[in-house]
Amino acid sequence: MRTYRGRLAPSPTGYLHLGHARTFWVAHHRARSAHGKLVFRNEDLDYQRCKPEFVSAMYEDLRWIGLDWDEGPDVGGLFGPYSQSQRRKVYLECWRRLRDGGFIYPCSCSRKDLDRALQAPHEDDEIPYPGTCREKIVAAGDWDAPAGISWRFKVPDGERIAFNDLKFGKQHFTAGSDFSDFLVWRRDDIPAYQLAVVADDEAMQITEIVRGADLLKSTARQLFLIRALRYSEPAYFHCPLLRDERNLRLAKRHDALSLRTLRSQGANPAELTRNFVQEVNRN
Repeated sequence: MRTYRGRLAPSPTGYLHLGHARTFWVAHHRARSAHGKLVFRNEDLDYQRCKPEFVSAMYEDLRWIGLDWDEGPDVGGLFGPYSQSQRRKVYLECWRRLRDGGFIYPCSCSRKDLDRALQAPHEDDEIPYPGTCREKIVAAGDWDAPAGISWRFKVPDGERIAFNDLKFGKQHFTAGSDFSDFLVWRRDDIPAYQLAVVADDEAMQITEIVRGADLLKSTARQLFLIRALRYSEPAYFHCPLLRDERNLRLAKRHDALSLRTLRSQGANPAELTRNFVQEVNRN
C-alpha cells in the first residue's frame, strides 16, 4: 500500500469561509488518522484575483483552527514548488502529452468560458460547449506551445465513467451529456483548473483527494484526463456542503462567515472544530 498523501488546496482569491474550514479540517483529520502526509498547495493561477493578503490569510486562518501540514510553500518539501504560479513546466509537459496523444484541440470560441476556466466549476455552472472547433484536433500536433488560443479536452461522447466516492458511494456520469469538452488551457497562456490539479496531484503523489461535493462532476472530467495521461487514480472523498439560510452553498462572498471575520469577532476555534466533528459524524 502507498503511504497516504492528502492535500489542502485553497485558492487565494478571497478569505476562506466556514465551509472551506470544514472541508480542510476533514482532509487534515483523514491524513492524520491514516498516519500519512498532508500537502498544502497554493492554487494561485488566477493572477487577476489572487492577492498576497489572501495568501497570508490562508496560512494564518487555517492554523487558527488547529490545522498543520507537512509540505507546502511555507514549510518546503520534496515535491515543490507548492504554488501553482511556479509550476508552469509541469503543466506544459502535461499539455504536450495530451497534444501528442490527440486528446485535446485548439479552440477559438467561448470567451466567456475562459473566465471560468481557472476556477473549479462548482455544481452545474459550466457553460456547455457545442463542439464548434472539434475538427481542429487533426492539426493539434502543429502547435509547439499552447499560447494564443484556448485548448479543450475532447470527451468521448456517450462514454460512462464511474468512481466510488468514499463519502457518497458509487457515482456515474456520461461524457457529452453530463458535461461537454472542457478547457485545459486558456488563450492567455494559463492552464485551466482541471489540467493543473490533475498534473499537481500526480506530481505530488496525492493518494486521496478531499473536497466539496460540488466537485463530484469535476472528478469525472479529471478521471478522463488521468486516464489519457496514464496517471495513478487517487481515491476521492467529497464532503457535504455547508449552505446558508437560502440553501445556497457558502462562497467567498459570505464575509460574515469568513474565518477572518469570525476571528475578529472572538470566535472559539475549538468550538468550531467540535461542530465539524458532530456534522461529519451526522452526515
